[in-house]
Amino acid sequence: QVLLVESGGGLVQPGGSLRLSCAASGFTFDYYFIAWFRQAPGKEREGLSCISSSEGSTDYADSVKGRFTISIASAKKTVYLQMNSLKPEDTAVYYCAAFIDPGVVTSCPYRTFINRGFWGQGTQVTVSS
Repeated sequence: QVLLVESGGGLVQPGGSLRLSCAASGFTFDYYFIAWFRQAPGKEREGLSCISSSEGSTDYADSVKGRFTISIASAKKTVYLQMNSLKPEDTAVYYCAAFIDPGVVTSCPYRTFINRGFWGQGTQVTVSS
């Protein structure tokens, strides 16, 4: 059974940091693109970043570039999202998603994740003082 489980969300003050984890099971993890998305109330799901599990290439949305960092621990089948300098507008439910692709990330194919990826259940991040 393919499973993605997000964790690490919570309440943080503006300017603070959080690290989200996406733990994968039920598939080999060797040749996948894995992405982080978020969805705030009343807004569309937004792609933030993705990484190739085969060779580690990454890409970021402009809204998080320089503040968020995606990384992978292949032995643990876990993808992380380090979030720094958090702002109230970062408040959302954060999801990870994956689909099989042995290639190199040049620009995250967010539409492909939405159309044929598999998804976790999400973790809430709230940035508030």
